[in-house]
Amino acid sequence: MARAIWSGVLSFGLVTVPVSLYTAIEDHTTHFRLLQRGTSDRVRNKRVNERTGKEVRFEDIAKGYPLGDEEEDAEYVVVEREELDRIAPGKSQLVEISGFVDLDDVEPVYFDRTYYLGPRGKEYAKVYQLLRTALEKSNRAGIATFVMRSKQYLTAVRAQPDVLVLQTMHWADEIRDPHETVPGLPESVDLSGKEVDMALRLMDGLAVDWNPEDYRDTYEEKVAELVEAKRQGEEIAVAEEPPEATNVVDLMQVLQASIDRAGEKAGGKRRKKTARGTPSAAKKSKPEPEPEKDLRNLKKEELYERATEIGVPGRSRMNREELIDALSKATRRKKAA
Repeated sequence: MARAIWSGVLSFGLVTVPVSLYTAIEDHTTHFRLLQRGTSDRVRNKRVNERTGKEVRFEDIAKGYPLGDEEEDAEYVVVEREELDRIAPGKSQLVEISGFVDLDDVEPVYFDRTYYLGPRGKEYAKVYQLLRTALEKSNRAGIATFVMRSKQYLTAVRAQPDVLVLQTMHWADEIRDPHETVPGLPESVDLSGKEVDMALRLMDGLAVDWNPEDYRDTYEEKVAELVEAKRQGEEIAVAEEPPEATNVVDLMQVLQASIDRAGEKAGGKRRKKTARGTPSAAKKSKPEPEPEKDLRNLKKEELYERATEIGVPGRSRMNREELIDALSKATRRKKAA
């Protein structure tokens, strides 16, 4: 079980429930060490005095707020950590929902990190579940502020299946104006009704049910393959170039070709779904893993699909050899059972 990173009370109106906050996200990014090229020597960051070039101990560092725009000759107001702590909002134990908003009214740009909220004891389960169910049925989020680690956060409390989540949000003055940030935004473009209808038809043809397990970080897999290939002294295939931009003159033709292609894919999915629905296919819905000698004849993508079918944990972080090993172990466990 994960350890709570914060504990307090969640309230809405006069209703309160003690809760704990848990990290909902794991970082699977490949992390590299910094080395001096041509050697195995580690490169480390140091805090160095710009004037003397000497390293400065952490306890001897204060924060300085520059006065004026000139960096070289700037004067500073020095602020100690203790002074910042004294004016901070303080350690708060309360997430107080001040209002409920329709989730459709909140632009995604406002959402930041996601955490799980859990009840601090079985005796609070009913009140917890009451809020979760009401949020789910209303498609609303509770807006609240709370303090964690001497920092105040704007948050949205919302429902997911079986759990409440707390999402930290950006303050309004942190969001950039897109018209001041993104050059070349179209102000007015003439779109024909037929072009819009075809775009909607294409979206209908590509519509899928949301299943997070259908998606994985293929770039991290490529990084792992690159590291392994370099370790073995092998070459690795270079990624394809992105497709060229669609010519406006050919837009209708490209849309129609995309609709036809999406229809073929959808038909294949429907046929596949029908096959899975037959009694004989149902028995094969979770095929047994292949023996190791046969697994070595499969590509990594095929190994990953088999690992997904039998629910191998941690498969998204595995390289090809690890997938083969995990599938082989799963085969032996099944035979032993």
